[in-house]
Amino acid sequence: MSDIKAHAEVVLPTENLNADMDFFEKIGFRLEQIFPADDPAVAVMSGHGLQIRLDREVISSPVTLNLLTDNPGQFSLQENELRAPNGTILRVQPLTYQLNQPKTRHRFESRQLTDKDPWVIGRAGMMYRDLIPDRLGGSIIASHIRIPQGGPVPDMVHYHTIGFQLIFCYRGWVELVYEDQGAPFVLQAGECVIQPPQIRHQVLVASDNLEVIEIGVPAEHMTTIDHEMVLPNNNYNPERVFSGQKFCRHRLEEANWTLWRVPGFKSRETGIRTATNGVADVRIIQPDAERKTGKWSSHDADILFTFLTEGSLVLEVEKEGIFNLNAGDAFVVPPDLKSRFLSLSPKLEFLEVALPGTFKTTLF
Repeated sequence: MSDIKAHAEVVLPTENLNADMDFFEKIGFRLEQIFPADDPAVAVMSGHGLQIRLDREVISSPVTLNLLTDNPGQFSLQENELRAPNGTILRVQPLTYQLNQPKTRHRFESRQLTDKDPWVIGRAGMMYRDLIPDRLGGSIIASHIRIPQGGPVPDMVHYHTIGFQLIFCYRGWVELVYEDQGAPFVLQAGECVIQPPQIRHQVLVASDNLEVIEIGVPAEHMTTIDHEMVLPNNNYNPERVFSGQKFCRHRLEEANWTLWRVPGFKSRETGIRTATNGVADVRIIQPDAERKTGKWSSHDADILFTFLTEGSLVLEVEKEGIFNLNAGDAFVVPPDLKSRFLSLSPKLEFLEVALPGTFKTTLF
């Protein structure tokens, strides 16, 4: 395809060719072709990476052209939306995607696998299940993703303009490759990586019945395909900082267990709080040897998301009730709301994601 010499143009109707030409000239288009000479009916103009064809013989509904710029003042326009004589709508929009982090709309949320929510087909044919349908006002998206049939994944090198993103391998394994991080590697069940903002990456191969938990902050963010970069790239720089964050891969063999913030449990450190410079903290939790339960606690984190990876427990939440949770279930407890864990199963394990990475827990 790269050897084919061709370009595209947008065809627009016109009833007054001179008036439409004047309009587009004022916003930076220049005339390339015009014909016939005695009674012009067609004018081809180009500007801002776009070619347009004004044609008196064309009959179509008005279209909208977005003029992308980070410096709208260069056009001396009085408004950000203009209408040409032929009805074309011109809108001035940012050239650089602007990430918007909505204010968290705090509420308790519980999502259980037995709710039988539909799995929807998403990017690269992956199946998605929403773990926080409310998305806390757009501040976070938590997805349970699965690929039933393994093999090569039809993914392309891409990146996300995002504040924080976690990939936790729940079942199976997946082969990944990341910009400046060397050769592809296999992420096993129980392991995780963070994808710093705008790091190029690609999903290569998945095992049968792969399942991952993906956390994105904010919920709405841009995914951009990079058609130029081939991974792995030649530059190896594992300490590179991407928008204040470093790539972090947590491996089971490097697990370091310490007492958790709530008595009766231990937690596995992932290194993500350090890698994100405090943006987030990610831990895997298990009951400790004493297995003390029933202690009420609250926290002051903005977002505290939990996903049960193994076993079961009973969660009691002040003013919300009692919830019997099993592997595959998720919940979000808002700040300053008391909760406690009861009836822990022998092989209980759960994933906790906190934003920011440092927050206070109060025991009662």
